[in-house]
Amino acid sequence: MNKRGDLVSPMSPRLRRRTVLVALGALLLALALAPGALHADDKFIIVQSTTSIQNSGLFDHILPMFEKKTGIEVRVVAVGTGQALKNATNGDGDVVLVHSKPDEERFVAEGWGLKRHDVMYNDFVIVGPASDPAGIAALKDADEALEKIAKAETPFASRGDGSGTHRAEQKLWQDASIDAKKSSGGWYLETGSGMGATLNTAVGKHAYTLTDLGTWLSFENKGDFKVLVEGDPKLFNQYGGILVNPAKHPNVKADDGQAFVDWLISSDGQAAIASYKIDGKQLFFPNARPGA
Repeated sequence: MNKRGDLVSPMSPRLRRRTVLVALGALLLALALAPGALHADDKFIIVQSTTSIQNSGLFDHILPMFEKKTGIEVRVVAVGTGQALKNATNGDGDVVLVHSKPDEERFVAEGWGLKRHDVMYNDFVIVGPASDPAGIAALKDADEALEKIAKAETPFASRGDGSGTHRAEQKLWQDASIDAKKSSGGWYLETGSGMGATLNTAVGKHAYTLTDLGTWLSFENKGDFKVLVEGDPKLFNQYGGILVNPAKHPNVKADDGQAFVDWLISSDGQAAIASYKIDGKQLFFPNARPGA
């Protein structure tokens, strides 16, 4: 009986349970719809990296191992090295994994990144059609090969995108005392694209190009193209890993990002990198020095 003297039917135990469950469900729904709550437990980092690592398939091979060990998801933004460093400078990422050591060292010196670590290496190679119109096959001197290509004015496809591969190619032309840029639009073709797209252009135009060996081995549209020049020490291709400086960008997930860098240079990470092969050929060679 209530205060007015009206009889009140007692709530059955079943109805009481239903009422509690409905109220609990409403509370959980409200919490789930609160801003950011749906992703409150997400544990991920953003890695600004190169198209060469992505195109080679290495990330697909090693990231599941890291995620299984740590529970940290890695989301990769695959662009050229120059763009990756620019993105990280803008705070759009937690870690960079790229391959242009002078640019990486500048990135750290300017305070955008913390310590740089060698992670792995492979080699650049010059590929071209089997007909080899410039006659560079089996040369061990990259300068001589580029001199022959320029003299014959045979097509050469350049990424032209400020990537690590593009920077390496520019240095090779410089060492050979050739201003290939003057021939842009002629025999020198600037694609402004990633490595995969540039290789497709090279194959379509029967043009030589510079590529990292990892991307080449995983590239499927080879046609009659072959590796024609390799083995010059100038074609050495080093990759480095850097945590973005959280003092510059407080949104950086410093602990999780550092966990990824530490794993890459650990014995487990280095073994994972070394284990990635295509047709029995190793694509990347770990060379981290954890104590350095």
